[in-house]
Amino acid sequence: MRPDRIIVGEVRSGEALDMLPAMNTGHDGSLTTGHANSPRDILSRLETMVMMGMDIPLEAIRSQIAEGVDVIVHLGRLKGGARRLLEVWEVLPYLGGEVSLNPLYKIDIAKENGAERVSWVKTGSLNNMEKWRRNSGL
Repeated sequence: MRPDRIIVGEVRSGEALDMLPAMNTGHDGSLTTGHANSPRDILSRLETMVMMGMDIPLEAIRSQIAEGVDVIVHLGRLKGGARRLLEVWEVLPYLGGEVSLNPLYKIDIAKENGAERVSWVKTGSLNNMEKWRRNSGL
């Protein structure tokens, strides 16, 4: 059996070691969740979780993250406790020993007449269009 998609409910430890190779073997559109304080923090957490499961060079882990993860969607709580989508970042190719991120959108909350107005601010454009074309079949 060969699934089209792989969905991992929440990555906390050793399952990251299985998830990354699976995402890099033709399972486009795969999805997982993880807990971190920011998009940059989730990259560090993924690295740590994979290293907990096996002794793999950090360069190999970062390369797998950069190739297998396209976008990081960051959710968080606002001051009033409501959960919101806070920002969207593109994962860029692994270069120079680092996985780089490109901010695409962030939330903007403004007060108007005592009420909150939530909108989105575009903070960047996709850089790695070749990867998106390849994975979308365009």
